[in-house]
Amino acid sequence: MKKLSLLGALLLTACVTINIYFPAAAAEKAADEIIKDIQSITPEKTEPKASLSDWQIAAFRLLDEAINVVVPAAQAADANLSIDSPDIRQLRASMESRFAALKPYYGLGYIGIRADGLLTVRSTANVPLKDRNQVTKLITSENTDRQNLYQAIANANGHPEWTAQIKSTFASRWVSNAQPGWWYQTANGTWKQR
Repeated sequence: MKKLSLLGALLLTACVTINIYFPAAAAEKAADEIIKDIQSITPEKTEPKASLSDWQIAAFRLLDEAINVVVPAAQAADANLSIDSPDIRQLRASMESRFAALKPYYGLGYIGIRADGLLTVRSTANVPLKDRNQVTKLITSENTDRQNLYQAIANANGHPEWTAQIKSTFASRWVSNAQPGWWYQTANGTWKQR
C-alpha cells in the first residue's frame, strides 16, 4: 500500500508543469511599435469600411447577448510584452537619433538588413571612401544597440532566456518595416530589394 501511495504521489508531481511560453504575437506587435517609432513611420491610413445599418447592429447585439447567456465570455487576457524600462527608453532614443544618419545609406543601398536583423555594409567597394568610416561607425553602434535592446526587453519581462526569440522576431519585423528600395538578406543569404 505504501508503494502505491508513493507511486501515486510521484505520478502527480510528475504531471505538474509550469508552462511559460514566449508571447510571439505580442513580440511582433512590440517590435513593430519600436521600429516604427525609431523610423518615425506613421501607420498607413485605412479606408473606412461600409457601415452597418441600425437594424443590423441591433441584430448582432441581440445575437451576442444570446450567445453570452449560453456560453460565458472568456476571461483570459491577451499576452503582453513590456517594452518600457529605463534601458529600453535609452536605447530607443539612441536608435531614433541615429536613424536620420542611417537613412541615406539605406536608400543608396550601401547598407542592408542581414537575415539576423543586424545591419551590414552590402559591398565596401560601393561605399565612397569618404563615407566608409562613418558608415562603419553607424552600423557598429546600431548593431550594439539592437543587441542590447533585445536583452533589455527580455530582462524587462523577467525572462532573459527570451533574448534569442526576441532577436528572431525583430529580425523579421525589421525586414517587414523596411522602406521601398532598402536591401535585406534572405535566410539563404541572397540580397533582395524591398
